[in-house]
Amino acid sequence: MKVLQRYFATEIIRSVSFVLLAFLALFAFFDLMGELKSVGKGGYGLAQAFLYVFLGLPGYTYELIPIAALIGTIYVLAQFASRSEFTIMRVSSMSTRMAGAMLAKIGVLFAILTFVFGEFVAPKASDYAEKLKLSTQGAAVSQEFRSGLWAKDVIRENGIDGAAVGTRFLNVREMRPDGQLLGIKVYEFDRDFRMTIVIQAARANYRGGNTWLLSDVFETYFPKPGVASGGAGVDLTAAISTKNLASRDLVSEITPDILAVLFADPDRMSAADLSAYTKHLTENKQRSERYEIAFWKKLIYPFAVFVMMALALPFAYLHARAGGVSLKIFTGIMIGVSFQLINSLFSHVGLLNTWPPLATALLPSVLFLLLALAALWWVEKH
Repeated sequence: MKVLQRYFATEIIRSVSFVLLAFLALFAFFDLMGELKSVGKGGYGLAQAFLYVFLGLPGYTYELIPIAALIGTIYVLAQFASRSEFTIMRVSSMSTRMAGAMLAKIGVLFAILTFVFGEFVAPKASDYAEKLKLSTQGAAVSQEFRSGLWAKDVIRENGIDGAAVGTRFLNVREMRPDGQLLGIKVYEFDRDFRMTIVIQAARANYRGGNTWLLSDVFETYFPKPGVASGGAGVDLTAAISTKNLASRDLVSEITPDILAVLFADPDRMSAADLSAYTKHLTENKQRSERYEIAFWKKLIYPFAVFVMMALALPFAYLHARAGGVSLKIFTGIMIGVSFQLINSLFSHVGLLNTWPPLATALLPSVLFLLLALAALWWVEKH
């Protein structure tokens, strides 16, 4: 069995690598054609376009590994069937369970590769690519929003620890690719949602440790209830005070990474970033279903490799009269495309119908796994 395992692994890894490289070359070509219209804007030249496309390949690699595993495995098993090798293996006491176990061992490698690209390589490459494009074109991240960027934060007793004592809303006119904020307005409210202070700053730079350094600051303080003038009632105009500062610190749970999430595709984010942002939304009583679904999809997607390879196994039982290798590969491509479409469809349907995020992310893989088991049962019976 060790010889068969090595033979299976060598052929499948070679075939899957070829399919993956072919897909990446195709997607890179299409992306490069799409980037040519941006060449010449600012400092964005042809070299930057090539680099931008190259940095997008890890994201495609993450998405395509399960499909490449399906097509590559189908090709190898179809070749085994056409040369009667698989029949000889079965006669030599190799059962369907043993064949499935060998494919599963090979699938572990692809699953780990998928997780590494999805969690570490693709998010960093995608973030760097967007910053590269924006910086070379001289554009700001949030220029396209008429009212700027909005974010909500919780004010706590000890900065980012302790009990909540109020709510803070941040409005940013522009966010630069290096994380610098321009045109900041901060509105702070107490626990009864009464405005206590408005802070305006020309710019803000992140210093780390949840601390922003605000520059050219103008603060407006509003009185607490009960500030009276001559006992005749509350004189808000007289009680309002202002202050000009060259700089000041602002401690906030909002970091550049959280702000960058607002412009990032959740499917291209890491599970760690999705978990942190989901927690932030939940604490601020905002809807987080979209990011929860993306989080569970990120965790479950590497296991789709095993589902795809299970779908490929029945093709080994089909003889040449059931169709040539090209027909089986075409069928595999259609299955892979269908999986991607249904996976995306369930994400939108689950979000609209408020399905549990875990179930929404898990159902497509479960459905295709049941399809693989049904196909295996059918080919063994016939």
